[in-house]
Amino acid sequence: MEYTREMKAALDYIEHHLNEHIQSADAADAAGFSKYHFHRIFKKETGLGIYEYIQRRRLSKAASLLLYTDMPVIDIALYFCFDSQEAFTRAFKRIYGMPPGRYRRALSKVINKEILGGNNMNVKNNNPEIPHWFVTGTAPDKYQAGIDQQIFHSGSRSAVLRSTSEDYDTGEYGTIMQQFSAREYSGKRLRFSGFVKAESVTGWAGLWMRLDSGLGETLKLDNMQNRPITGTAEWNLYSCVLDVPAEAAVINFGILLSGKGTVWLDNVAFQEVDDSVPTTDFDPRNEYPDQPMNLSFEE
Repeated sequence: MEYTREMKAALDYIEHHLNEHIQSADAADAAGFSKYHFHRIFKKETGLGIYEYIQRRRLSKAASLLLYTDMPVIDIALYFCFDSQEAFTRAFKRIYGMPPGRYRRALSKVINKEILGGNNMNVKNNNPEIPHWFVTGTAPDKYQAGIDQQIFHSGSRSAVLRSTSEDYDTGEYGTIMQQFSAREYSGKRLRFSGFVKAESVTGWAGLWMRLDSGLGETLKLDNMQNRPITGTAEWNLYSCVLDVPAEAAVINFGILLSGKGTVWLDNVAFQEVDDSVPTTDFDPRNEYPDQPMNLSFEE
């Protein structure tokens, strides 16, 4: 069984309460689960226990504050509900390899802090290329992609895709993407997932996955257009699930942005799943009526 809607509710709850003492029962209530069932599902869907996930998100937020504010380490520790600066330091060092003060001194000097539009949350990246990814779409000249070292879900960076034009035609989009061989996943059900954050998306955005044959024929596609990301949304987990047919040769995947706005992508993963997880591919039977309509033109 797929728990997409319930997980989104739980992750939204966590994201908006990172500076509060979160009880797993409250997150379970947001998802509509019992506490026991919630712990099991959360670990299955995210790969982390709930408290480990919460701590990693708090540490990611803390890392950003260390680099882009002068907030004292002790204040950051207390803001994110650590019992002491020592506890915060131990947890931070375990993930980032150095204590917070040293992290601030070492990395604040190598990150470009040129600000776009006077907004301290948007960092201009003078080297927009993302290793192993490329930018394309119907209007790639209207979008910019790069690495964001200030806004990320976990770790110390994320991919960012933002609009750069004031004029967009319907259907124009930009995307960052990769391709790889379908050989290892032939005959399997594959889930492509990632954490996405959105800001001021006027059109829509979404993860996408497409399976192509060796001749370039599209065999399967899901681009989340039937469940788009719009407007402004905090970090949440999204996925595309497709059955990989034997004739599939290439797996294409990425994130796309149509219209204006900015999206961030982090912690991308691929996972073989069983038949209990439903596929999300485009199904014409769900898009068109079962019978022709208004044949007499009298409606």
